[in-house]
Amino acid sequence: MARSRLTPERESELYEAVLDLLREVGYDALTMDAVAARTHSSKATLYRQWGSKPQLVARALRHTKPVRLDEIDTGSLRGDFHEMLMRSDDCQMERDSALMRGLAHAVHDNPDLLQALRELLIEPEMTGMDRVLRRAVDRGEVAADNPALRLVPHMLIGAFVARPLVDDRPVDQAFLTAYLDAVLFPALGV
Repeated sequence: MARSRLTPERESELYEAVLDLLREVGYDALTMDAVAARTHSSKATLYRQWGSKPQLVARALRHTKPVRLDEIDTGSLRGDFHEMLMRSDDCQMERDSALMRGLAHAVHDNPDLLQALRELLIEPEMTGMDRVLRRAVDRGEVAADNPALRLVPHMLIGAFVARPLVDDRPVDQAFLTAYLDAVLFPALGV
């Protein structure tokens, strides 16, 4: 039997429902039955389209990601990073970081989830980040041998994880702008 295609609107609706459920119950309690009930679809359809819960979750996260790094090229590294920030709002950042904290916990017990997230979300992000940084090196903004280049993703993830832990406050544009200016750009010599 041929795999039926969902309309882009229906697919977006499904992905939003998956992320809403994730925020409500967490990864471990999220079931394909719950997704099917929430989206008025059959479990068989979900498995036929996505194969597994980890694949569905990773695709939902990828689909709803507001910023695609490889689309941004302002002509300067500072401009690129500030453009990334401007493409997301504080409310979305707070929702996304809460979701990522929950998933960071879930990957410890779910190797399939970790693999799906790496394949569908992390690797494409790393590729986009590498392009942004390579352009900065090519323009002469960052020295090619700067050891901080390979640590940029770690620094950015650290900001998202540390803010709620240290300050008991969500990550927002003002915090990330200050973080970029005080930590990331100086580390890169920008």
